[in-house]
Amino acid sequence: MQLFLHSKPSSNEINPNQELVIIGSGPAGLTAAIYAARAQLNPLVIAGIEAGGQLMTTTEVENFPGFPDIVQGPELITRMREQATHLGAIFLEDNVIDINFTQNPFLILTGQHQIEAKAVIIATGAEPKRLGLSNEQELSGRGVSYCATCDAPFFKDVDAAVIGAGDVALEEALFLAKYARSVKIIYRGPKEKMRATKALLKKGFENEKIEFIDNTEVESILGRERLNGITIKNTATGQTDVLHLGGLLVAIGYLPQTQLFKGKVALNEDGYIIHSKYSMTSIPGVFAAGDVVDFRYRQAITAAAEGCKAALDAEKWLQDPKLLIPSF
Repeated sequence: MQLFLHSKPSSNEINPNQELVIIGSGPAGLTAAIYAARAQLNPLVIAGIEAGGQLMTTTEVENFPGFPDIVQGPELITRMREQATHLGAIFLEDNVIDINFTQNPFLILTGQHQIEAKAVIIATGAEPKRLGLSNEQELSGRGVSYCATCDAPFFKDVDAAVIGAGDVALEEALFLAKYARSVKIIYRGPKEKMRATKALLKKGFENEKIEFIDNTEVESILGRERLNGITIKNTATGQTDVLHLGGLLVAIGYLPQTQLFKGKVALNEDGYIIHSKYSMTSIPGVFAAGDVVDFRYRQAITAAAEGCKAALDAEKWLQDPKLLIPSF
């Protein structure tokens, strides 16, 4: 099957024949680029129009090794990218709009280019599900969070709330309770229908800092420069109320950015890419790293580690495809 008979002309000089293409420019993609560039693979990083991943919307990072002082998320991404560029990685500010893994070299179509690649690393990440309320995006990193492990220290001694009813919401609330003055778990349904496991619920009920507010949904997020509260509505009575908060953690799930790869590599039931212990997907020569495969840890440092592994595995595969056989 032939794809991409036509591509738009571009003034950008990008070699259409690549050893390795990395799709994504968060910590996984950039670390993969650093290692691949050091291996003289001259990787092409298709960064996306909105490059950098979730760290681009993270204000303060204090748990990435090597930064004793707090570093801003965008600054950390900039440093990683500068390092990759210094070592020889090439960046393309464009989005992948189609891809063909049925032949090798693989064919990749962006908005401006048609590219062939002998190996591909997918590092497109995952996005937290959002409430979809006005002000939510503006206050992200300014009191609104999607990761307790990332941001809990900034909730120290404040009243906080967690939105969600599953295991992740309970785990996040229990973690936040180590820092926050109080934690309210808010969810739409009745308490007896919470999806979290009984063991986690028991821990939540026994924690004196945690309060459960059921049959309730968030109507609005309050604050200008920083979060100062939320408006909630009881779904049974219709009564509204305002909660004054210093922190709001949304824990309603993540969406792996794998829409482009559906039907092209194996995905699990939640849409995450399935890969072998050697980072390889169900397609030999196609590797995956970071939050696009990681539905548990979702940390910048674990994404970077995945990117390192994927680059090393891609290098070995390019040397001899028989060295790495996908095993699932």
